[in-house]
Amino acid sequence: MSDPEITTREQWLVARRELLAQEKELTRHRDQVNAARRRLPMVEITKAYTFDGPHGTAGLRDLFEGRGQLVMYHLMLDPGAGEACPACSFWIDTIGDLTHLHARDTSFAAVSRAPLAEIERYKRRMGWTIPWYSSHGSDFNYDFHVSFDPAIAPVEYNYTGFAELVRKNPAWEGYTGSEMGVSAFLRHGDRVFHTYACFERGIDQLNGTYNWLDLTARGRQEDWEQPPGRADGPAMSWLRRHDEYDRD
Repeated sequence: MSDPEITTREQWLVARRELLAQEKELTRHRDQVNAARRRLPMVEITKAYTFDGPHGTAGLRDLFEGRGQLVMYHLMLDPGAGEACPACSFWIDTIGDLTHLHARDTSFAAVSRAPLAEIERYKRRMGWTIPWYSSHGSDFNYDFHVSFDPAIAPVEYNYTGFAELVRKNPAWEGYTGSEMGVSAFLRHGDRVFHTYACFERGIDQLNGTYNWLDLTARGRQEDWEQPPGRADGPAMSWLRRHDEYDRD
């Protein structure tokens, strides 16, 4: 593995200050993007969706738990799969204590298409305590473009239509599974509005482990990263569910 070159403390400080200028520029740009995100218009959700949760049947408004905002992870656990995808499991592992979100009038929920019994089984295995609901039998995942079946809804992912998806990756042809995503909602009384959604690399910012690794010399150790020579395989090829790693 190709590690950084060895230098003196004085030379390191010169390089570090140059990088600091780039980091500050990135922070300012991120602030601008976050402000643009807050200025996005919102769309009222008028369709009635039904979810199954640990306390029974719930509507979308119930997922707010009385708070004004809701952030949602569309977790890839389809009916009969038995296990959520390793990547989604990775993201959920990094969420942390929800009381900090609650302090800002914001709730969190995960939603999957699997029946509630399958969700609860996997939730116990992972040791998670997050609110996690089943949208089984509902159009919810399809309407929010994280599950795919042209007989139910036009196929679209990450704001890209079916024809373009197939052009970029022929595996989309005939695909009827699910993908990861995040949505944000705002509540005004009984009215619920969709304010934001992101997919693919857009959810990188939410993964604490990746953000910690990005501070290190070897980074995520995935083959797409620069500089080359510090990877041990393709993107996420190293990833396992947290109970599947060799502890040695």
